[in-house]
Amino acid sequence: MLKGGKGPASPARSRMFTILGIAVTLALLVWSLLGLKLTGFQPTWWQFTKAMFKGLFHPDWGYVYLPEGEDLLRNLLLTLSISYLGNIVSAIVCLPFAFWAAANMSRSRLVSGSGKLALSLVRTIPEVIMAIIFIKAVGPGPYAGVLALGLHSVGMLGKLYAEAIENMDMGPVEAMTAVGANRWKILAFAVVPQVIPEFLSYALYRFEINLRSATLLGMIGAGGIGTPLIFAINGRSWPRVGIILIGIVVTVSLIDYISGTLRKKIV
Repeated sequence: MLKGGKGPASPARSRMFTILGIAVTLALLVWSLLGLKLTGFQPTWWQFTKAMFKGLFHPDWGYVYLPEGEDLLRNLLLTLSISYLGNIVSAIVCLPFAFWAAANMSRSRLVSGSGKLALSLVRTIPEVIMAIIFIKAVGPGPYAGVLALGLHSVGMLGKLYAEAIENMDMGPVEAMTAVGANRWKILAFAVVPQVIPEFLSYALYRFEINLRSATLLGMIGAGGIGTPLIFAINGRSWPRVGIILIGIVVTVSLIDYISGTLRKKIV
Protein backbone atom coordinates (compact mmCIF):
# COMPACT_ATOMS: atom_id res chain seq x y z
CA MET A 1 0.00 0.00 0.00
CA LEU A 2 1.31 3.48 -0.86
CA LYS A 3 2.30 5.74 1.98
CA GLY A 4 -0.53 7.98 3.08
CA GLY A 5 -3.13 5.92 1.17
CA LYS A 6 -6.17 4.27 2.62
CA GLY A 7 -6.46 0.51 2.64
CA PRO A 8 -9.66 -1.43 2.03
CA ALA A 9 -12.33 -1.16 4.68
CA SER A 10 -12.31 -3.90 7.31
CA PRO A 11 -15.04 -6.59 7.18
CA ALA A 12 -16.48 -5.34 10.48
CA ARG A 13 -16.77 -1.78 9.18
CA SER A 14 -18.34 -2.91 5.91
CA ARG A 15 -20.82 -5.03 7.87
CA MET A 16 -21.67 -2.04 10.07
CA PHE A 17 -22.40 0.17 7.05
CA THR A 18 -24.53 -2.59 5.48
CA ILE A 19 -26.58 -3.02 8.66
CA LEU A 20 -26.94 0.76 8.99
CA GLY A 21 -28.13 1.06 5.37
CA ILE A 22 -30.70 -1.71 5.83
CA ALA A 23 -31.93 -0.14 9.08
CA VAL A 24 -32.36 3.30 7.46
CA THR A 25 -34.19 1.75 4.49
CA LEU A 26 -36.59 -0.17 6.74
CA ALA A 27 -37.16 2.89 8.95
CA LEU A 28 -38.06 5.00 5.90
CA LEU A 29 -40.39 2.25 4.67
CA VAL A 30 -42.22 2.06 8.01
CA TRP A 31 -42.42 5.87 8.19
CA SER A 32 -43.88 6.04 4.67
CA LEU A 33 -46.49 3.35 5.39
CA LEU A 34 -47.55 5.03 8.63
CA GLY A 35 -48.12 8.27 6.71
CA LEU A 36 -50.51 6.61 4.27
CA LYS A 37 -54.22 6.16 4.84
CA LEU A 38 -55.18 2.84 3.26
CA THR A 39 -58.88 3.15 2.46
CA GLY A 40 -59.27 -0.10 0.52
CA PHE A 41 -61.44 -0.57 -2.58
CA GLN A 42 -64.83 0.87 -3.39
CA PRO A 43 -67.81 -1.57 -3.17
CA THR A 44 -68.35 -1.36 -6.96
CA TRP A 45 -64.69 -1.81 -7.91
CA TRP A 46 -65.24 -5.23 -9.50
CA GLN A 47 -68.09 -4.10 -11.78
CA PHE A 48 -66.07 -1.02 -12.74
CA THR A 49 -62.93 -3.07 -13.48
CA LYS A 50 -64.88 -5.65 -15.46
CA ALA A 51 -66.53 -2.99 -17.65
CA MET A 52 -63.19 -1.24 -18.16
CA PHE A 53 -61.33 -4.34 -19.34
CA LYS A 54 -64.24 -5.40 -21.53
CA GLY A 55 -64.06 -2.07 -23.33
CA LEU A 56 -60.27 -2.05 -23.51
CA PHE A 57 -60.22 -5.43 -25.22
CA HIS A 58 -62.93 -4.33 -27.67
CA PRO A 59 -61.47 -1.03 -28.95
CA ASP A 60 -63.44 1.42 -31.03
CA TRP A 61 -61.68 0.97 -34.40
CA GLY A 62 -64.02 3.45 -36.03
CA TYR A 63 -62.32 6.25 -34.08
CA VAL A 64 -59.01 5.70 -35.90
CA TYR A 65 -60.12 7.95 -38.75
CA LEU A 66 -63.18 10.19 -38.89
CA PRO A 67 -63.53 12.26 -42.07
CA GLU A 68 -65.83 14.79 -40.43
CA GLY A 69 -63.84 15.63 -37.29
CA GLU A 70 -61.06 14.92 -34.79
CA ASP A 71 -59.93 11.32 -34.63
CA LEU A 72 -57.08 9.20 -33.33
CA LEU A 73 -54.67 9.90 -36.19
CA ARG A 74 -55.16 13.68 -36.08
CA ASN A 75 -54.68 13.82 -32.31
CA LEU A 76 -51.59 11.63 -32.44
CA LEU A 77 -50.08 13.87 -35.11
CA LEU A 78 -50.92 16.90 -32.98
CA THR A 79 -49.20 15.29 -29.99
CA LEU A 80 -46.12 14.59 -32.12
CA SER A 81 -46.02 18.19 -33.32
CA ILE A 82 -46.34 19.52 -29.74
CA SER A 83 -43.47 17.36 -28.50
CA TYR A 84 -41.33 18.11 -31.57
CA LEU A 85 -41.77 21.89 -31.41
CA GLY A 86 -41.23 21.89 -27.65
CA ASN A 87 -38.04 19.91 -28.17
CA ILE A 88 -36.77 22.33 -30.83
CA VAL A 89 -37.46 25.30 -28.55
CA SER A 90 -35.62 23.75 -25.61
CA ALA A 91 -32.68 22.52 -27.72
CA ILE A 92 -32.05 26.08 -28.93
CA VAL A 93 -32.83 28.01 -25.74
CA CYS A 94 -30.66 25.78 -23.53
CA LEU A 95 -27.45 26.32 -25.57
CA PRO A 96 -26.34 29.55 -23.86
CA PHE A 97 -27.28 28.07 -20.48
CA ALA A 98 -25.16 24.98 -21.19
CA PHE A 99 -22.05 27.02 -22.00
CA TRP A 100 -22.78 29.21 -18.97
CA ALA A 101 -22.96 26.15 -16.67
CA ALA A 102 -19.92 24.30 -18.12
CA ALA A 103 -17.01 24.61 -15.68
CA ASN A 104 -14.34 24.48 -18.41
CA MET A 105 -15.87 27.40 -20.33
CA SER A 106 -15.27 29.99 -17.61
CA ARG A 107 -12.39 30.90 -15.33
CA SER A 108 -14.55 31.33 -12.24
CA ARG A 109 -16.38 28.57 -10.41
CA LEU A 110 -18.93 31.18 -9.41
CA VAL A 111 -19.95 31.70 -13.04
CA SER A 112 -20.47 28.02 -13.84
CA GLY A 113 -22.06 27.46 -10.43
CA SER A 114 -24.64 30.16 -11.06
CA GLY A 115 -25.41 28.58 -14.45
CA LYS A 116 -25.93 25.17 -12.84
CA LEU A 117 -28.17 26.78 -10.23
CA ALA A 118 -30.30 28.44 -12.93
CA LEU A 119 -30.78 25.11 -14.73
CA SER A 120 -31.62 23.39 -11.44
CA LEU A 121 -34.27 25.99 -10.67
CA VAL A 122 -35.90 25.42 -14.06
CA ARG A 123 -35.90 21.64 -13.50
CA THR A 124 -37.59 21.92 -10.12
CA ILE A 125 -40.87 23.15 -11.64
CA PRO A 126 -42.87 20.16 -12.97
CA GLU A 127 -44.05 20.42 -16.56
CA VAL A 128 -47.65 19.95 -15.42
CA ILE A 129 -47.38 23.10 -13.28
CA MET A 130 -45.80 24.97 -16.21
CA ALA A 131 -48.62 23.79 -18.48
CA ILE A 132 -51.26 25.06 -16.05
CA ILE A 133 -49.49 28.44 -15.86
CA PHE A 134 -49.26 28.72 -19.65
CA ILE A 135 -52.89 27.61 -20.08
CA LYS A 136 -53.88 30.54 -17.86
CA ALA A 137 -51.54 32.86 -19.79
CA VAL A 138 -52.24 31.93 -23.43
CA GLY A 139 -55.38 29.81 -23.14
CA PRO A 140 -55.87 26.03 -23.47
CA GLY A 141 -54.52 24.31 -26.53
CA PRO A 142 -51.32 23.07 -28.19
CA TYR A 143 -49.53 26.42 -27.85
CA ALA A 144 -49.54 26.10 -24.06
CA GLY A 145 -48.22 22.54 -24.37
CA VAL A 146 -45.33 23.61 -26.61
CA LEU A 147 -44.34 26.40 -24.20
CA ALA A 148 -44.54 24.12 -21.15
CA LEU A 149 -42.47 21.34 -22.73
CA GLY A 150 -39.99 23.80 -24.23
CA LEU A 151 -39.31 25.62 -20.97
CA HIS A 152 -39.22 22.53 -18.75
CA SER A 153 -36.84 20.66 -21.09
CA VAL A 154 -34.36 23.55 -20.96
CA GLY A 155 -33.35 22.53 -17.44
CA MET A 156 -32.58 18.89 -18.26
CA LEU A 157 -31.12 19.41 -21.74
CA GLY A 158 -28.99 22.28 -20.48
CA LYS A 159 -27.58 20.04 -17.73
CA LEU A 160 -26.77 17.25 -20.19
CA TYR A 161 -25.27 19.67 -22.69
CA ALA A 162 -23.10 21.23 -19.97
CA GLU A 163 -21.80 17.80 -18.96
CA ALA A 164 -20.98 17.00 -22.58
CA ILE A 165 -19.00 20.26 -22.83
CA GLU A 166 -17.15 19.51 -19.59
CA ASN A 167 -16.20 16.00 -20.77
CA MET A 168 -14.83 17.04 -24.17
CA ASP A 169 -11.14 16.95 -25.10
CA MET A 170 -9.57 20.31 -24.23
CA GLY A 171 -6.55 19.71 -26.50
CA PRO A 172 -8.01 21.48 -29.57
CA VAL A 173 -9.13 24.39 -27.39
CA GLU A 174 -5.65 24.82 -25.92
CA ALA A 175 -4.04 24.56 -29.36
CA MET A 176 -6.26 27.26 -30.85
CA THR A 177 -5.73 29.45 -27.81
CA ALA A 178 -1.96 29.08 -28.22
CA VAL A 179 -2.07 30.34 -31.83
CA GLY A 180 -4.12 33.38 -30.83
CA ALA A 181 -7.63 32.40 -31.96
CA ASN A 182 -10.44 34.46 -30.46
CA ARG A 183 -13.25 33.02 -28.33
CA TRP A 184 -15.77 32.73 -31.19
CA LYS A 185 -13.34 30.82 -33.42
CA ILE A 186 -12.50 28.47 -30.54
CA LEU A 187 -16.20 27.76 -30.02
CA ALA A 188 -16.84 27.27 -33.74
CA PHE A 189 -13.86 25.06 -34.61
CA ALA A 190 -12.75 23.39 -31.35
CA VAL A 191 -15.83 23.07 -29.14
CA VAL A 192 -18.90 22.73 -31.35
CA PRO A 193 -17.57 19.91 -33.62
CA GLN A 194 -16.82 17.81 -30.54
CA VAL A 195 -20.14 18.25 -28.74
CA ILE A 196 -22.61 18.28 -31.66
CA PRO A 197 -23.03 14.44 -31.78
CA GLU A 198 -23.84 14.27 -28.06
CA PHE A 199 -26.12 17.29 -28.33
CA LEU A 200 -28.13 15.60 -31.08
CA SER A 201 -28.26 12.33 -29.14
CA TYR A 202 -29.56 14.07 -26.01
CA ALA A 203 -32.10 16.05 -28.04
CA LEU A 204 -33.47 12.83 -29.57
CA TYR A 205 -33.67 11.21 -26.16
CA ARG A 206 -35.51 14.22 -24.80
CA PHE A 207 -37.95 14.02 -27.71
CA GLU A 208 -38.92 10.52 -26.56
CA ILE A 209 -39.63 11.86 -23.07
CA ASN A 210 -41.53 14.88 -24.41
CA LEU A 211 -43.81 12.62 -26.44
CA ARG A 212 -44.96 10.85 -23.27
CA SER A 213 -45.25 14.15 -21.43
CA ALA A 214 -47.34 15.69 -24.22
CA THR A 215 -49.91 12.94 -23.72
CA LEU A 216 -50.21 13.81 -20.03
CA LEU A 217 -50.37 17.56 -20.67
CA GLY A 218 -53.28 17.04 -23.05
CA MET A 219 -55.30 15.69 -20.13
CA ILE A 220 -55.18 19.09 -18.42
CA GLY A 221 -56.02 21.10 -21.53
CA ALA A 222 -52.68 21.54 -23.35
CA GLY A 223 -53.82 19.83 -26.55
CA GLY A 224 -52.99 16.48 -28.11
CA ILE A 225 -54.20 12.94 -27.60
CA GLY A 226 -54.59 13.42 -23.84
CA THR A 227 -57.69 15.57 -24.31
CA PRO A 228 -59.92 12.92 -25.95
CA LEU A 229 -58.42 10.34 -23.59
CA ILE A 230 -59.58 12.15 -20.44
CA PHE A 231 -62.99 12.81 -22.01
CA ALA A 232 -63.35 9.11 -22.81
CA ILE A 233 -62.29 8.11 -19.29
CA ASN A 234 -64.70 10.56 -17.66
CA GLY A 235 -67.50 9.32 -19.93
CA ARG A 236 -66.51 5.69 -19.25
CA SER A 237 -66.27 5.08 -22.98
CA TRP A 238 -63.84 2.20 -22.54
CA PRO A 239 -63.77 1.05 -26.19
CA ARG A 240 -62.55 4.54 -27.13
CA VAL A 241 -60.06 4.51 -24.26
CA GLY A 242 -58.78 1.19 -25.59
CA ILE A 243 -58.13 2.43 -29.13
CA ILE A 244 -56.49 5.61 -27.82
CA LEU A 245 -54.16 3.60 -25.59
CA ILE A 246 -53.30 1.31 -28.51
CA GLY A 247 -52.47 4.36 -30.61
CA ILE A 248 -50.28 5.84 -27.86
CA VAL A 249 -48.40 2.57 -27.31
CA VAL A 250 -47.75 2.07 -31.04
CA THR A 251 -46.65 5.69 -31.56
CA VAL A 252 -44.35 5.81 -28.53
CA SER A 253 -42.80 2.42 -29.38
CA LEU A 254 -42.19 3.47 -32.98
CA ILE A 255 -40.60 6.78 -31.95
CA ASP A 256 -38.45 5.01 -29.35
CA TYR A 257 -37.17 2.56 -31.97
CA ILE A 258 -36.41 5.25 -34.55
CA SER A 259 -34.78 7.54 -31.96
CA GLY A 260 -32.68 4.70 -30.52
CA THR A 261 -31.46 3.72 -33.99
CA LEU A 262 -30.52 7.31 -34.84
CA ARG A 263 -28.73 7.82 -31.52
CA LYS A 264 -26.62 4.71 -32.10
CA LYS A 265 -25.57 6.03 -35.48
CA ILE A 266 -24.81 9.54 -34.19
CA VAL A 267 -22.73 8.69 -31.12
